[in-house]
Amino acid sequence: MTMKQNRRQSVRVNDRVLFSCQPVSVERYNAIEADSNNGISLYNQPGLEDVQIFVGAQSALGRLREKNADLAEFLHHLDNKLNMVMNTLRGEGTFDTLSSMVVSLSGNGISFPSDKKVDKDESLEFHLVLLPKYVFIYCLGKVVSCTKNTAADADGTFQASAEFSLIMDDDREKLIQHSFKQQSLALRRRRENK
Repeated sequence: MTMKQNRRQSVRVNDRVLFSCQPVSVERYNAIEADSNNGISLYNQPGLEDVQIFVGAQSALGRLREKNADLAEFLHHLDNKLNMVMNTLRGEGTFDTLSSMVVSLSGNGISFPSDKKVDKDESLEFHLVLLPKYVFIYCLGKVVSCTKNTAADADGTFQASAEFSLIMDDDREKLIQHSFKQQSLALRRRRENK
């Protein structure tokens, strides 16, 4: 990897995303890695369908909203009703684990608040939805650190950091582009506020 590529991947921004993560057993991690090495997409894992459907619908509604706001609003209401019916029929899925959270992102990894301590080198499965375009990223990573938050309002939470270990090249590029865009927006806001 060239120094320029490494710098691009290391650009880090704080952003509010839809996020969830959970531990992955060594056996499951190895199976996903073997699939990936055999050309099977990370997105072919069971349980990702509900997130992909939601994100696809939200992304399409966002593009439609630019052309016809009334139609997009109507379809948004229909989509919400369908989601409610599906939740009743299907039970809890991956989509239900997502919550809005501020994380620190780069093309190399992520830092996020956690209610519980995670062990160094533990493998985690990440579900990220980058807003406002609803870009879904599924990847795996290894914990590099986990420290107790010392802020007064931290309520016994931890700050965990992980390095991505299984991520598709396209997804890494999406994270890099998103980071650059967020950084550019922050700089523009600072200039406007001076």
